[in-house]
Amino acid sequence: QILLLESGGGLVQAGGSLRLSCVASARTFRSDTMGWFRQAPGKEREFVASISAASDSLIYTDSVKGRFAISRDNAKKTVNLQMNNLNVEDTAVYYCAQKWSSAWVYSGQGTQVTVSS
Repeated sequence: QILLLESGGGLVQAGGSLRLSCVASARTFRSDTMGWFRQAPGKEREFVASISAASDSLIYTDSVKGRFAISRDNAKKTVNLQMNNLNVEDTAVYYCAQKWSSAWVYSGQGTQVTVSS
């Protein structure tokens, strides 16, 4: 069973920073790619960033490149998303995801990020 618990969201002014964290429970965490997705009101969930099991492959959607940084700690089964220079378009619920059998699995409630202008 995959359980993911996100935290770290909040209200921040444009230009500010937040650090999201996700704690995972699966025994396979150390061998699985992890990712962050987000869903803004009225929009579909979209990919934000992913990190391979050994942290040697980092992928970002174009809109966050240079501003967001994904990282992981396999010993603690955590994955983080450092978000800098936030803008109002980053407002969304952010979800942690684990890649299992070639599919992304979400199990958390997400964490709300609201950026004010």
